[in-house]
Amino acid sequence: MTAQDPAGATPSHAIREQIRSDVELGRTEEVVTRFPPEPNGHLHIGHALSICLNFGMAAEFSGRCNLRFDDTNPLREDQAYIDAIQRDVAWLGFSWSGEARYASDYFEQLYAWAQHLIDTGHAYVDDLSAEDIRAWRGTLTEPGRDSPWRNRSADESLALFRRMRDGDFPDGARVLRARIDMASGNINLRDPVLYRILHAEHPRTGRRWCIYPTYDFAHGQSDAIEGVSHSLCTLEFADHRPLYDWLLEHLPVPSRPRQYEFAKLALSHTILSKRRLTRLVEDGHVQDWDDPRLATLSGLRRRGVPPAALREFVSRLAVSRNEGVVDIAMFEHVLRDTLNRSAERRMAVLRPLKVVIESFEEGRTDWLEAANHPADPDAGTRQVPFSREVWIERDDFMEDPPRRFHRLAPGREVRLRYGYLITCTEVVRDASGNVTELRCRHDPASRGGTAPDGRKVRGTIHWVSAAHAVDAEVRLYGPLVTTATPGATGDFVDDLDRASLEILRGCKLEPVLAGASGPVPVQFERLGYFSIDPDSAPGAPVYNQTVSLRDSWAKDRAKS
Repeated sequence: MTAQDPAGATPSHAIREQIRSDVELGRTEEVVTRFPPEPNGHLHIGHALSICLNFGMAAEFSGRCNLRFDDTNPLREDQAYIDAIQRDVAWLGFSWSGEARYASDYFEQLYAWAQHLIDTGHAYVDDLSAEDIRAWRGTLTEPGRDSPWRNRSADESLALFRRMRDGDFPDGARVLRARIDMASGNINLRDPVLYRILHAEHPRTGRRWCIYPTYDFAHGQSDAIEGVSHSLCTLEFADHRPLYDWLLEHLPVPSRPRQYEFAKLALSHTILSKRRLTRLVEDGHVQDWDDPRLATLSGLRRRGVPPAALREFVSRLAVSRNEGVVDIAMFEHVLRDTLNRSAERRMAVLRPLKVVIESFEEGRTDWLEAANHPADPDAGTRQVPFSREVWIERDDFMEDPPRRFHRLAPGREVRLRYGYLITCTEVVRDASGNVTELRCRHDPASRGGTAPDGRKVRGTIHWVSAAHAVDAEVRLYGPLVTTATPGATGDFVDDLDRASLEILRGCKLEPVLAGASGPVPVQFERLGYFSIDPDSAPGAPVYNQTVSLRDSWAKDRAKS
């Protein structure tokens, strides 16, 4: 998967052209696609590519897209994951055709088709253990060996298979295998397992079944039952396509779907393996699947990423069979661009330093007009209170500043955004010598930030009125991993940044943010984009940093 020019148009790709050709040549009457997740974890940003592709192609060709859960492994599946996946797909902006579907909906039909394969001599019950099956399968350079039970009669295999369903055997005692070719150059055709025994509770069928079809057996046949025309899969399934086609050819299926592959999304500095994500959650390296440091869709949503940004990011990817790594900076570029257009501006001070404006009357409040969005007049304005004491960022003051520092310093004048010009006249320290407060004077004629005599003031800083400030917790997120390719040289956990979360308490927000609710992103001026977190309580807002205002990966790329 590679990236297009960030400013480029939405590219065409081989899958779109294949579908167009099938429609124009009459091979496809109705385009039907499907998104088939396993309900064994939460979706991540890599799944967003598959979701957008499957739903997007169906919409583009006036077809339909099914949401179908591949629920064939009860040992790893849970209803909570099913619910989370449906929320994620809907949040991303897509509606599936009809009700959600499940491979378990077709268990009876799949079982009947398995018996058909036995009857026609194309499947047999094998007593080899899973370890022996792997050992006898051969290698890429050596053919496999026939199982001693490969020549079982159809009658014997059918009787054993029915007893497998009845629960007469323990887990692993027997499997059903296709009888294809143990010398095939494609290992997937060396008598693959179609059914295995699992005495486990299924989230939808309970204890009704104790044998379950493998993905390879369930997938293509479920596509055929649903009338799927184009089964779009990532490249790891390319070698499975001959088996997909073989099963369709040897079963009386109602339709003949076709499988096409594309490269999955690989994103730098990002963990996208569901196995690794599960380990992060279960081992407590992150809070849960929706931890904002994760690239899960629930984590991105909690962090404040708009679904429109994800859709736009995916639209700029070159969907092809060429594998590659997309720089995470591209995703952040799209995210900033989306938020810059939509997020209203607010002022917040994360590391507060008090400023007392001694020339401003005690008890007085000026209400200043501030633009909600400088590039969008339709966004309107808001009133911001200004009082004798204000909070500024501690980093906006230096006692001995370098030449290019254009913020507040002793004897220096700066502009308070939307407010007045102020000059620092005194620095107050505690007993340890730490700066605790600044004393300043203001120019009463400079309301709005313009000097009446035309003098130039180079620095502009944000602020919050101390008398009106809302106290808040703000969570800042750095990269969860410290390398572009986590785990490339060892255990990926060793690449985790233990300081990737910084929690700031006692932050000061302008009062209009007191009643904020829901995942509506805002820009904290000069700081970045933020979104309120579900942990918020009345009078105690919690904000997550969605993304900084600048490319946070430039320094990392410069080192490489």
